[in-house]
Amino acid sequence: MKVTVHRKAHFNAAHQLSNPDWTNEKNEQVFGKCANPLYHGHNYELIVSIKGDIHPDTGYVVDMKWLKDLIFEEIEEKFDHKNLNLQVEEFKELNPSAENICVVIWQILRKKIDLNKELTVTLYETPRNFVTYSGE
Repeated sequence: MKVTVHRKAHFNAAHQLSNPDWTNEKNEQVFGKCANPLYHGHNYELIVSIKGDIHPDTGYVVDMKWLKDLIFEEIEEKFDHKNLNLQVEEFKELNPSAENICVVIWQILRKKIDLNKELTVTLYETPRNFVTYSGE
């Protein structure tokens, strides 16, 4: 029997969306306010979902305290109150769109979660704009 557990987390971060091969005008045309050369920020909401079998000894899919600590140590400490473009290594050459942030978070967490469990990451950039990645 497969069950999915979810852990919600939060971080604040600034970023700028741009393509370095484009002019400032084209970046502004494509990315709008998100191309602001002085950056802008979001209050990101993160949901990490893990699907797997319930362990017969614990009744858990995963220990939620362990998951809370993992998200804090691997994601919140790394991303919270940071300028993603300037302070997070993964975005030195990768445009920090919500889509790319979600994939990067998934890649970081995937290394720490048993491969026999499915991992899905959902990232809310705003209450109405969110993306989901499951490794496909």
